[in-house]
Amino acid sequence: MTETADTVRATGRGCPECGEPVDVGGQYVTWCAACDWNVDPGVRDEETPGRIERLRRRLAQRYGEQLLAELSDPATGDAPGTAAGTTADRTRPGTRTGSRRGTAGVFATALAVAVHGVTVALLAGGLWLVFAGRGALPVVGALMIGLAVVLRPRFGRLPKDGGRRALLRRTDAPRLFALLDDVAGTVGTTGVRAVVIDADANASVRTYGIRQHRVLHIGLGLWEILSPQERIALLGHEFGHYAHGDTRRSVLVGAAFQSLGTWRYTLAPVPAQGLAQDFANLLTALPRLLVDGVLALLEHLTLRESQRAEYLADSTAARAAGTEAAAGLMDRLLVSGSVAGELRRETVAARTRIGGAARREDPSEGLWERLAAYAAAVPEHEYERLRRVAERRGHQVDATHPPTHLRHRRLTRGAPGGAVLVLDAARAAEVDGELAAVRRSVARELLRG
Repeated sequence: MTETADTVRATGRGCPECGEPVDVGGQYVTWCAACDWNVDPGVRDEETPGRIERLRRRLAQRYGEQLLAELSDPATGDAPGTAAGTTADRTRPGTRTGSRRGTAGVFATALAVAVHGVTVALLAGGLWLVFAGRGALPVVGALMIGLAVVLRPRFGRLPKDGGRRALLRRTDAPRLFALLDDVAGTVGTTGVRAVVIDADANASVRTYGIRQHRVLHIGLGLWEILSPQERIALLGHEFGHYAHGDTRRSVLVGAAFQSLGTWRYTLAPVPAQGLAQDFANLLTALPRLLVDGVLALLEHLTLRESQRAEYLADSTAARAAGTEAAAGLMDRLLVSGSVAGELRRETVAARTRIGGAARREDPSEGLWERLAAYAAAVPEHEYERLRRVAERRGHQVDATHPPTHLRHRRLTRGAPGGAVLVLDAARAAEVDGELAAVRRSVARELLRG
């Protein structure tokens, strides 16, 4: 059958593949729940992944299902909603999996030390050549020092206030920070030093500075489409990474990934336009392969634990907010791409208005309410379609996280768990009130461009 979704919508006929009734999608995709006809009509124009990305996807595909089974096993895993930090959150000592995690972590740390040792050797050798070398050797030493500076570990910086983002300190939003402290305490860790708010459809907790202070990033494109309990689940997930630990988030291993990425960029082949470029590519071929090998090994040693940390962070989200809210968060993540698209549409519409009453209106007023209404209008059959698309694509979109459909499946398996922390309407309104000025300024800057 070659009937298109437009034909099915126009004629009202059933699925052209199996004949079963289909939900006419309207502004959403028309598809068949019985046979998955037209479930994933989008043509993804993706660049061909490189060697490291292909390896990452293969490893992630292997680990995703394995970890789901392992963590769902009551004898060795954890259950969503289990208290953070209890023995159920960890593979029991002496088991084969726990031994593998510990061994991989030790090797990953040793490899990271070796990577940073190269940087230290470059710096020491460069200094020696500069002060003790003769002829052209000091120049070589200066180049080595420069390369060591480029490869040095970076501790991150606190983003600056202004533009399309706002930086909040504890005195700027005491109710918000009190909520963050409560969530962090619930999952077994500490709060943050600052909060950065922008329009992204995303959220994260990162560290900055030598003392590794934490900063929370809240993207209003995601925050505003969540219910109060889903917001608790989001915060519980992000803080959960620090409650359970993640090798990739450690200063030592994280900086090693940065250094190896810099090496790959530095040694990348240049377009061959002559003999000189060919000779340069030949000289860098062996070091480039060596760097790729080290990076691939570090990926292999850390990716499984990183994905496991994502699953465990989901458990802390479920414990803090309840499994229903944590599963709801997974669904909202599925529509984050279309929410970002809606924000782009709002931006284009605001920048192309001309004349009349439309020009006198402030398009930033009510932006976040319109976005929340857009997300709330997404029907259940569209969420189900997106879950099936996620299952089909698996790790093709993001190999650093388990596929969202696996995370959703794990959260909804078994009896639902209750919430340790409930964000009631009054407290949610207080937090929203503190963020009102920031919401307006971020919306205004986003639409102004």
